[in-house]
Amino acid sequence: MVAQNFISQRSLDESAAGLQVAQAKAALAKAMAARLKILAPFDGIIGIRQVNVGDYLKDGADIVNIEDIDAMYVDFRLPEPYQSKVKRGQTGLLDIDALPGKSYSAQIQAIDPLIDANGRSVGIRGCIDNRTLQLRPGMFARVNVVFGVRDNASVIPEEAIVPQGGKQFVIKLQDGPSEETRKTRRIEVKVGLRSPGKVEILEGLSAGDTVVRTGQQRIQKDGTVVRVVNLNGGAAATEAATDKKSAGAASFSPASHMAGAVKASLSGPNPCGTIVTQLSAAGSVMPTSGTSPAVHNPASPAIRNPG
Repeated sequence: MVAQNFISQRSLDESAAGLQVAQAKAALAKAMAARLKILAPFDGIIGIRQVNVGDYLKDGADIVNIEDIDAMYVDFRLPEPYQSKVKRGQTGLLDIDALPGKSYSAQIQAIDPLIDANGRSVGIRGCIDNRTLQLRPGMFARVNVVFGVRDNASVIPEEAIVPQGGKQFVIKLQDGPSEETRKTRRIEVKVGLRSPGKVEILEGLSAGDTVVRTGQQRIQKDGTVVRVVNLNGGAAATEAATDKKSAGAASFSPASHMAGAVKASLSGPNPCGTIVTQLSAAGSVMPTSGTSPAVHNPASPAIRNPG
């Protein structure tokens, strides 16, 4: 257009200068917008914001908390005698007061090398796969540490065990003089792992044996004739045919696991990672002496005003 004399050179120069000013303003606006944009350092859940629209912010002021709770950590303590049994990679079973009826598993990831001189206990940290987002930092947990797991363990109710003279006995029911009656016999047994309400039997009984569950103190001698009755379609019980003494009965049967953890079916890698360790076959399921500190996540960073 200048060559054809439609506009002057001066007008062209003024237009070019105006374009450069507009481009500079646009670049400045983009830089300010980028400076005001706040990116979280990791994926997580945003909490309640600390400021409102229109508030003045100082450099470094907290705006909102962000929590990554896919992996939760629980810190608890075990009595000193168990410090040689606990190892990284073992499992802790958690009952959460705020979520009754549900059980969670925690993988032990860290063991404090120091023993607390006052409480004679060792600090333990476990990691919980919380991709279901059911747990929250600050919840109260009760922890049971699994020192050993026995596949296909044969178990009976714990109350069927009769301790006497440092030994363990059960009252076994054998064939009686008729089809409706049984005879009692006191049998010494060797017990193994324990879990709440159940005990593993290593020696002394066979699968399918029936033992007296309650009222053992009323059966004074071997050979007492009892009758197995069905109480309202529920568990079987035995009743002495001579003096009408009664005692509950239970069957001795194998269980798939002596102890285990409830695990959700989730896709993707475990946020707690994988720890490979060799567990001893011997051991017991031992609950901690008390409740654990609150379940927590490693950190609760706050998104800050960049200034």
